[in-house]
Amino acid sequence: MTESSNPLGEELTRFRDTYAELFGMVPPLPAARFEFSGEVNPEFLRLSERLRAHAFYSEVFDIKTTNLILSGMLLIEHNPAAQMHALAARRAGATWQELHKVVELAATTQSLGPANQGSSMLKSLRDKEQG
Repeated sequence: MTESSNPLGEELTRFRDTYAELFGMVPPLPAARFEFSGEVNPEFLRLSERLRAHAFYSEVFDIKTTNLILSGMLLIEHNPAAQMHALAARRAGATWQELHKVVELAATTQSLGPANQGSSMLKSLRDKEQG
């Protein structure tokens, strides 16, 4: 494919293909980003995809673990992209038990966060009152 018939160029096309490898398709949000940013500011798209590649594909975590972590992080944010990363983790070999454990961790983190913050706040108020 020549540069003129491939407006994204070889590097950006490879980056876009990683989405299809992970999810079995290029999800709508990244697809729109590739289409729009690829036309308006391909250098920004290139830089952001290099950052993503550096973070997502490493020798520290395998792709299954990376997507389990991302799914949990996105669940905490109530971000619908959590489902896409759960799918990617599943495609990389995650079990239903592993995926459910991520849900358990996200749920526990969300419930303990306010308990920790609230207890700390109340302790601080009580310390000031007694001080």
